[in-house]
Amino acid sequence: MTNYIHKSSYIDDDVVIGKNTKIWHFCHIQKGARIGENCIIGQNIYIGSDVIIGNNVKIQNNVSVYKGVVIEDDVFVGPSVVFTNVINPRAFIERKNEFKTTLIKKGATLGANSTILCGIRIGKYSFVGAGSAVTRNVEDYSLVYGVPAKHKRYVKKNGNK
Repeated sequence: MTNYIHKSSYIDDDVVIGKNTKIWHFCHIQKGARIGENCIIGQNIYIGSDVIIGNNVKIQNNVSVYKGVVIEDDVFVGPSVVFTNVINPRAFIERKNEFKTTLIKKGATLGANSTILCGIRIGKYSFVGAGSAVTRNVEDYSLVYGVPAKHKRYVKKNGNK
């Protein structure tokens, strides 16, 4: 199998896309982005410059992955997840040199409509519940949810209690 890139999507120069990756309708992948193998990039996805996405990642519709975000292998990003890259944005202050790194570790799941503040580490095989606001690091194998997201219990690699 080869890559599939829908004709409505725009891929800048200097982008690396691994084999068997599918990029669906209305996506924009900016220069320097690296997307691994066997990924599914859903409809209306923006991937910023220099973003790193591992293998077997699924990003559902309507997600913007900004510069500074690193997504490791086997991660699920639910629909309309929000990433940020500046702690205190102001329209009238240029803060591109203040982007914080956000790390989503192997096998993590980010539920639909969750918001991940910049500079956060989401632990491996952790699970962020839908609609949560993640304002601090999440431990490996941890289930968190709420506003702000709080640890509720641990989960197995398969996501069960």
